Amino acid sequence: MKESDKSKFPQVVIIGGGFGGLEVAKALADEPVEVLMLDKHNYHTFQPLLYQVATGSLESGSIAFSLRKNFDNQKNFHFRMAEVTKVNADENIIETNIGEIAYDYLVIATGSTTNFFGNKDIEHNAMPMKSIPEALNLRYLILQNLEEAVIQKTKEEREPYLNFVLVGAGPTGVELAGALAELRNHVLTKDYPELEKEHMKVYLVDFLPKVLGPFSDQASAAAKDFLTKMGVEVLLNVKVENYDGNVITFGDGRSIRTKNVIWSAGVTGVVPEGFSRDIIERGNRLRTDNICRVIGYDNIFAIGDVAAMITDETLKGHPGVAQVAIQMGKNTGKNILHIIKNEPTVPFKYFDKGSLATIGRNKAVADLGKIKFQGFFAWVVWMFVHLISLLGFRNKVVVFINWVGSYISNNGGSRLIIRRYVKEGAPQEADVVPGAD
Repeated sequence: MKESDKSKFPQVVIIGGGFGGLEVAKALADEPVEVLMLDKHNYHTFQPLLYQVATGSLESGSIAFSLRKNFDNQKNFHFRMAEVTKVNADENIIETNIGEIAYDYLVIATGSTTNFFGNKDIEHNAMPMKSIPEALNLRYLILQNLEEAVIQKTKEEREPYLNFVLVGAGPTGVELAGALAELRNHVLTKDYPELEKEHMKVYLVDFLPKVLGPFSDQASAAAKDFLTKMGVEVLLNVKVENYDGNVITFGDGRSIRTKNVIWSAGVTGVVPEGFSRDIIERGNRLRTDNICRVIGYDNIFAIGDVAAMITDETLKGHPGVAQVAIQMGKNTGKNILHIIKNEPTVPFKYFDKGSLATIGRNKAVADLGKIKFQGFFAWVVWMFVHLISLLGFRNKVVVFINWVGSYISNNGGSRLIIRRYVKEGAPQEADVVPGAD
């Protein structure tokens, strides 16, 4: 049974409720089209704050917002919670777990997932953090390992539970390393008086020679200095060879005993089945023309992390950041309308509004064009930008109150183990619920 709208208006199907998908839908509001959004979750995730969910500073509900509620005033918008399995472009049909869905125009805004570069041991044993369920898994693992450390009798037995290794020194790795360092410096001995903070080690590892690679040298140096002063051991020019769940090994022969390896060293696009490998670029991204239309198709578009717009100015495509997805989404929505009305389309031009990353309390870096600054003011700017970008008034208020409370007390958040996390394939107790909330 095909699910398709019987109206006379063209049906625009958007796969993915991330930053880009939202903008496409908003651009089509009050226009003579029917918009259908598909996503495996019924909420939008504000990914920049996932690391605070992982460390217990924020609850997951404060960075998620109902997709239906977000568009409750847009009469031409519909939503279905579904997983897309294949795109049948010849028949203009999407195959999903809820049946076949027809489209006139298709926008693929599926984003990216963690790239383990083919290493199955690392994929099985390391922790990714690209979604709310993964962030909650990570939170429970961190807290469970701290509880395990408490009951160990010697320093050597506690060591693997108190060693935290973050692989990938981009914004996610840097921000999570800073958050873990603050947990150790301000919270560990309050919650776990049996432990000594000197015994908890936080390592940030990257194959590249600098942290925050896409940022300016000034921002990178400042971030590394902040991390070092907070007690994070930064290991650069270091390649990870393997991780078996107990020991992580490096290319130079070093190794660290740890139960906590968090992987943010790369991403790969999520491309539905049905597309030729000939148009899939490095990073598993669909190659597009200058209006985000997938090469070889007249009515299929790709935006954000899953799109590779290769031009003389962008030989490797655009960076995988939220602003790219947002701007591509706005432009694509407008161009779909132009095509329907037989009007000229507008090529996509990315306007880089700058980059921000926070390392911890009063510590952040900002690259805003030619203006570059670090420290307290950058931290205030980071908070303001992220706060106004959250969906939902309630979420803004809740996050702001949490941040104020954490700043005043240096001990914010609720570090509760609501359910145990056990890796798939590991022995489980009868009452253990594996996986995500």
